[in-house]
Amino acid sequence: MDDLTRTAFLNRPDLHVGTEGEFAGWRTWSRDNFETHNGPFWHRMEDDGSIRSAFRVEKKHLNGAKNVHGGCFMSFADYCLFATAATLFEGPGVTVSFACEFLDAGYEGELVEGFVEVTRAGGSLIFLRGELKSGERRLFTFSGTIKRLKPRTSAAKP
Repeated sequence: MDDLTRTAFLNRPDLHVGTEGEFAGWRTWSRDNFETHNGPFWHRMEDDGSIRSAFRVEKKHLNGAKNVHGGCFMSFADYCLFATAATLFEGPGVTVSFACEFLDAGYEGELVEGFVEVTRAGGSLIFLRGELKSGERRLFTFSGTIKRLKPRTSAAKP
């Protein structure tokens, strides 16, 4: 992994680094109110340059059957897409497509981890695929496309 990739991963004004507990040293973003409220979701860069994302399942993540809510898995998977693609961004991005398969249930107290790979990165589109796991148990697979956006000028903001 080159220094530029590592710098892009570390150099974000809205980045929060955990200081205690099992996610000490992991990173999360503070600008996304939905993820902040529904997480906390975390990510870190491994020694090989890959991004590993994770969250610990709490009661608030469960549906009426006491399994992880499908919307929680989908939100976390989208977070994983952006955590992985962040090293390729020079500005903001948006999800333009997302597909998923629910394979198994997640339960309170489990550590859910997300692993994503970039399948192609073009001029404005980044194609990715990944999976969510608890230990060796595969829970959820997904793919998505992120569009890189040009930074807005102050006149273009609503």
